[in-house]
Amino acid sequence: MGSLAHQFVGLKCSPISTTRIIQSNKNIVNPIIIHTKQKIVSRTGAVAATNAQTRERIKLKEMFEEAYERCRTAPMEGVGFTVEDFHSALEKYDIDSEIGTKVKGTVFSVDANGALVEITAKSSAYLPIQEASIHSIKHVEEAGIFPGFKDEFVVIGENEADDSVILSLRSIQYDLAWERCRQLQAEDVVVKGKVVSANKGGVVALVEGLRAFIPFSQIFSKSTAEELLEKELPLKFVEVDQEQTRLILSNRKAMADSQTQLGIGSVVLGTVQSLKPYGAFIDIGGVNGLLHVSQISHDRVSDIATVLQPGDTLKVMILSHDRERGRVSLSTKKLEPAPGDMIRNPKLVFEKAEEMAQTFRQRIAQAEAMARADILKFQPESGLTLNSDGILGPLTSELPAEGLDLSVIFPAEES
Repeated sequence: MGSLAHQFVGLKCSPISTTRIIQSNKNIVNPIIIHTKQKIVSRTGAVAATNAQTRERIKLKEMFEEAYERCRTAPMEGVGFTVEDFHSALEKYDIDSEIGTKVKGTVFSVDANGALVEITAKSSAYLPIQEASIHSIKHVEEAGIFPGFKDEFVVIGENEADDSVILSLRSIQYDLAWERCRQLQAEDVVVKGKVVSANKGGVVALVEGLRAFIPFSQIFSKSTAEELLEKELPLKFVEVDQEQTRLILSNRKAMADSQTQLGIGSVVLGTVQSLKPYGAFIDIGGVNGLLHVSQISHDRVSDIATVLQPGDTLKVMILSHDRERGRVSLSTKKLEPAPGDMIRNPKLVFEKAEEMAQTFRQRIAQAEAMARADILKFQPESGLTLNSDGILGPLTSELPAEGLDLSVIFPAEES
């Protein structure tokens, strides 16, 4: 121990420099001072941010207060359109979906069940196939409805599932059909109606797309209801009442008008309806006439089917007309320019029909005149004579001064 102590005693240490201590202290960073400085800077930044936000809030508040005051005192100042303009714009791009409202629209798509229609509304509009026409159709295209089709529709409902409007054309056509029927009744015209069904009281026919009733008492022919089905009948209006949905027509009234035109010797156009062993039944404007086998041609007709077929159109001449019994007798034989033409060249017969009928009427008139002359036993003083066509007329120089020789006139047959 002594020697160790002795060793320490011999050691010498250099004196500590004050300058070095001071320089060393300068390099030592005091953490307390740094933390304090950071807190001061942070607080300064927060105050600056708070002041900026406050100024922004004050600015926004002033803007809102200014806007509120402007809305309260001068709401329309600086606005380029009026309230009326605004409502007008809404009406332009929106519709009233109340039932019964009429709207204009354009079809832009069709499918098997109907059509989609653009009506400038916020929701879509749909036209179901059953509302596309007053007539029964299987596809909207049968009613002429294709993409691009434009028309006026009526709102009949709304589909709550997708908020779409349901439209109809049938409702509009229905009202127009009733109006048309009222007009036709006022004009007292004859219309055509196709029989579609029957009941105990009569038959139902389609007229202007509406179902009309024709009582059996107002049907001219004695045909059964089954025989009338699918046939077109000439009809006249008896009652037209849309409110009561009563549309009643008469076939008898229409036939009475038609029959006034069926004069003896007149030529009419007809259609072969059916063939029988004794002749052919011809439809002449809703009236069934009989073309007897003996009145088809001057030549013998052994088989009517070799000359006529159901559906053939031909010209016939009225031979007789029994209005009481509703029977009309017809002839093509009287229209033949030469015997047998109806068999060999029916086209020629129809071309010469009016000319041959005129000749026939002249012969009839001549026969009647001769009969009257036979009865009158007229002399020159009667002031009447027969012309070259056999028609009674004023006395002419053709009549001999001594009178007419009645021996050349065949006497009328006694009835």
